[in-house]
Amino acid sequence: MAVETLGSTPRTKVAPWNDPVIRGWVFQIVVVGLVGFLAWYLVSNTIDNLQRQKIASGFHYLEREAGFEIGDTMIEYSPASTYARAIWVGILNTLRVAVLGILLSTLLGTLVGVGRLSPNWLLSRICAWYVEAFRNVPLLLWLFLFYKLISEAFPGPRQALSLWNSVFLSNRGVYFPVPMADPIHKWMGVAFLVGIAAAWFVNRWGKKRQEATGQPFPGISAGLALIIGLPALVWLAGGAPHHMSWPELKGFNFAGGTVIQPEFTALLIGLVLYTSAFVAEIVRSGILALHKGQSEAAAALGLSRGQSMRLVLLPQALRVIVPPMTSQYLNITKNSSLAIAIGYPDLVASINVTINQTGQAIENILIIMAAYLSVSLSISAFMNWYNKRIALRER
Repeated sequence: MAVETLGSTPRTKVAPWNDPVIRGWVFQIVVVGLVGFLAWYLVSNTIDNLQRQKIASGFHYLEREAGFEIGDTMIEYSPASTYARAIWVGILNTLRVAVLGILLSTLLGTLVGVGRLSPNWLLSRICAWYVEAFRNVPLLLWLFLFYKLISEAFPGPRQALSLWNSVFLSNRGVYFPVPMADPIHKWMGVAFLVGIAAAWFVNRWGKKRQEATGQPFPGISAGLALIIGLPALVWLAGGAPHHMSWPELKGFNFAGGTVIQPEFTALLIGLVLYTSAFVAEIVRSGILALHKGQSEAAAALGLSRGQSMRLVLLPQALRVIVPPMTSQYLNITKNSSLAIAIGYPDLVASINVTINQTGQAIENILIIMAAYLSVSLSISAFMNWYNKRIALRER
């Protein structure tokens, strides 16, 4: 090992194989090369085996006619539709369950978590029993239980329970009236989105106004007024169409109106109740992580317990709550794949039928993986952005 003198600072000359920077780059290049070689070997070996067994490969089958029914769809679909549309129907059904499950489990879990900290002994005990009951039983068992309760506790369509002779509850779902399609509904949807954007800007302006003047602004009330009021104004401007499609018993089932399928109901209830038990513990631990001086300061300012929880404790606890909540949101999306056990036509169910009919399992499994990966990464990206937004900024 030689020593060179550069100016007044001696520098040790290191051999390339002993340089940690060079060695680190070499190791990374070797690892990437090995991973690439392994991927190439697996792909080429799979393609050779498929060709040897004369099994078709590729995604050309997506344009062929599907030929199977899907009982619950958000878009127009028939057996004459393509496999691609059938898979898209399954993706939309999965997203519907995931979005509703995230919203409802967050709301219910927050209420239960706050309830566990209540000074009321009975309320705190009920919330604790709820958490322990749902958290310690597998989700699949809850799905089976709720589906059996719905399908066996309610009567058939001819003996359906009626509410005001408009809503009917049977073992085939909940039937209720809906407005008949009208061109104004599209503009009402646009007004609804505009109302959401306006509510966000108004709420932001209200917070800045409160910080500057100390005067509170009813942001929630104003936001709800915009979100509901703008579509209502558009509806009135369009002539207030009020024609309804009413469910009527025809033959062995109801026709008209719309229906919430029992499979969807059982899946959503199971996901919400199960996940909200975990959310409740996350919320409770986030609040307990705060110093008790925060509660004492809020009480000294004259805030009620509800106000201190809403204005002081929960906003600060969000910084602790958001990271583990992200995991629960991802779990809801992935756990929705258990829908196949109770017959709900989600993405996995649509892909399963497609595999049975086409025999192209690899391509279909890749579609499932890509769909869940895209949704999960989108949720993670949004929650990471929100977590950075509420993080404390050092001066």
